[in-house]
Amino acid sequence: MDDHTRDDAVAPPIGDSPAGWSRERRPSNGWAHGTLRRAVVHGVRLYNAGDYHAAHDCFEAEWYNYGRGTTESAFCHGLVQVAAGAYKHVDFEDDTGIRSLFGTARQYLAGVPLDYYGVDVRDVRETLDAARENPAVIDDWRIALDGEHPVADEHDRAYAERVE
Repeated sequence: MDDHTRDDAVAPPIGDSPAGWSRERRPSNGWAHGTLRRAVVHGVRLYNAGDYHAAHDCFEAEWYNYGRGTTESAFCHGLVQVAAGAYKHVDFEDDTGIRSLFGTARQYLAGVPLDYYGVDVRDVRETLDAARENPAVIDDWRIALDGEHPVADEHDRAYAERVE
């Protein structure tokens, strides 16, 4: 673990043991990168609340912690593209933009484990594929985190404001 991605205040996962977490690991409550888990929790909640721009900022700020070619970088970059695509679709009704961004997101997420840092990556991939055919698929779709679909509260919005 890199010290710049350590966050001992981040909570362990709810339920299962997703990729990126180990019960035996002590720093960051078992997360390989505690700051990544923190960004994912806030970003997913914001995405699920329809605040795509703030979700994008959470994923993007964390993406810069990792070098090219890492799973962490690909995961963050993929989620950045997911949030940007949803933003284009909902705020600008730009279906060409969503198709392009979701195509790129799908490429980034191709090699990421199916349950990475608690995100149901399999569902994200399947939704990206479906939305490229029919962008309206994302209108009611929410990202699963630890088997739930949490939405943002004031703590998530405050986190996003700090990272933008």
